[in-house]
Amino acid sequence: MTSMKLSPHTTRFEGAVPPADGAWSEAGPLPPPRRPRRSLLRHPFFWWVIAPTLIVAAYLYGIAADQYVSEARFVVRGRAEVAAPGLGQALAQVGLGGNQSNEAQTVREFLISHDATRRLNERLPLLEIYRRPEADPWARAWFTEDERLSRYLNGMVSVSHESSVGIMTLRVRSFRPEDSRAVAEEMLRLGEELVNRLSERSREDTLGIARREVELAERRVAAAREALTAFRERAQSLDATGQARAAVETLGQMEAALAVARTELRERSAFMRPDNPQLVTTRNRIAALERQITEERARHTRGGEALPQQLAEFERLTLEREFADRQLTSAMTSLETARIEAQRQQMYLARVVEPNLAVYPLHPKKIITLISVFAGLSVAFGIGWLLVAGMREHAA
Repeated sequence: MTSMKLSPHTTRFEGAVPPADGAWSEAGPLPPPRRPRRSLLRHPFFWWVIAPTLIVAAYLYGIAADQYVSEARFVVRGRAEVAAPGLGQALAQVGLGGNQSNEAQTVREFLISHDATRRLNERLPLLEIYRRPEADPWARAWFTEDERLSRYLNGMVSVSHESSVGIMTLRVRSFRPEDSRAVAEEMLRLGEELVNRLSERSREDTLGIARREVELAERRVAAAREALTAFRERAQSLDATGQARAAVETLGQMEAALAVARTELRERSAFMRPDNPQLVTTRNRIAALERQITEERARHTRGGEALPQQLAEFERLTLEREFADRQLTSAMTSLETARIEAQRQQMYLARVVEPNLAVYPLHPKKIITLISVFAGLSVAFGIGWLLVAGMREHAA
């Protein structure tokens, strides 16, 4: 009987190369090699995106103070626009409807200026309002200088202008509802005062020129009347023109009488003796008329008080007074027209919506802020990751 020999039991060589995935051994299929687990805390995405987002969330939900918004709406209008709204809107659409938009922009720029902040700080305790105990360190006011306080207030106050309808919207944020309404109310008062000052200055500028013209005309009229009065006192005549007319008439009468006397002398000389008493009387009357005419002409045409000179000066003074009267009448008409135009163009601030007392905090917008922070950081991280991967590949 032949005996059988068994082969010795074999074991896997420890130094042998492990079989590939899916290979078989005597004990069955071998498991795949395990990959080392990477912790989330060691991933860059956590430190660059998730961690900052968590920090922002902790601040918003644990530290940030609620901010209440008081909103008011107003318009800047003129009397002309109110009197004819249809025409004013039609002209505004074609660019000819006055300067209400410019006035509104002026009010907006003033409300966000450091001048408005300074006046507001004089009327309200701004530092106390924006340093309330509930205010968080990030949102509270830390500076007292006018420039920095104005910059801070511009972050808490917004003034927008809807040019299509001409309505301006004022929004004020603070840590208490009553503070927001108080600041908004005082800013509206500042806007009203500015519009009133601009209207008054425009009115004074418009009326100032007309008033100065009236004053000049009044002084000219007074000077012309004084000069005419002085001439009358000096010439001792109320009407130089009438006096000249009377003098001319007198000379005319004397010359007519002289002509009659000469005619009579010629007629009588034809049939009377030369020593006739009647002829002598006629000759004496003729001589007297000639001397009188000569004296009258000399008195009215010679010397400083000559009638032509007096008449010329009187006519000049009379004409000057007439021109002064006409200038005064024209200046008074211009002043009245300017006054009506100034009243028609006067601007004023009309409140459409009064400042409200908020009951729910609208700021900070926590969810929107968190989504914005996470999305922004994710996009930035993705772009940075792509840039780093591209540089590594290029270096390899």
